[in-house]
Parts: sequence; C-alpha cells; structure tokens
Amino acid sequence: MQNQTVLLSSVRQDWETPNTLYNALNKEFQFTIDVCALPHNAKHPRYFTPEMNGLDQDWSNEVCWMNPPYGREQIKWIEKAYEESKKGATVVCLIPARPDTKVWHDVIFPNAEVRFVRGRITFVGAESPAPFPSVLVIFGPRIKSGSIKIMNRS
Repeated sequence: MQNQTVLLSSVRQDWETPNTLYNALNKEFQFTIDVCALPHNAKHPRYFTPEMNGLDQDWSNEVCWMNPPYGREQIKWIEKAYEESKKGATVVCLIPARPDTKVWHDVIFPNAEVRFVRGRITFVGAESPAPFPSVLVIFGPRIKSGSIKIMNRS
C-alpha cells in the first residue's frame, strides 16, 4: 500500500513509462523528442529536462512523447501540448484518466484523440500497478479529435 500512496501523491514525479508501451507507440508515431524527461527515464535520445523547461521550448516541428509530472503542473503540460499541436506538432501524452476535470472538458475532449489504456500500467521501478487508470491523449494536425478508443497494454 505504501507504493500506491506514493503513486497517488505528487511526491514522486519521475515514473518511467514501461518500454513495451512506449515502443508500441514509437512504432506508430516515430517520435522525434521526449518533451518532459530526466536522463534516467527519457524514452528518446532527444529530450527536455526540467532545467531546459520543455514548457518554454518550441515543439512545433516535432513528434513528441510526453509523460508529464502527475501533480498540479500537469495542466500546464496538457495546455502546452494542445498549443503546440496548433503549430504543427503531434503530441502523445500519457496521463491519468480524470475525465471529470475542467481540462478534459475544455481542452482534451474537443481537441484530442483519446485512447483509454485497458488495465493499470506498472511504471518502471514500481512494485505494483498504478492505482489509477491511464489514458493516451493525442494532439496533432492529423488526429481525429473527439475520437475515443480502448487500447490494450502491450
């Protein structure tokens, strides 16, 4: 239960995406950058660290992977992903499924493709699956906004 407490809190913000999930998505999207990473959890050779502040960077010509911090700052990352998509970026975001929130109704539902992940993700280094459902939110010029799908974990 202690691990779940950490996952539910914003104490730890660097949970690494499982390689099987990332690799399946990378095969589909061919990412060019990880916009929110640390050296130990980056999924792409090119990545922005907190010191580089991905929120201040231009993503417009990129195909982006984004597993943002799961705390209060997450809304800024979702809004940034949407804004960059209007400039040509494709951004695949791995976030907790919280479809009752304002950002979902104002930003995600009207502007993104949503893929709910079946089952719970076990992040790299976690002893058990996350205590929350996860979703892939995809912003970009070629996505079908308003599309909702179920995705099996790879």
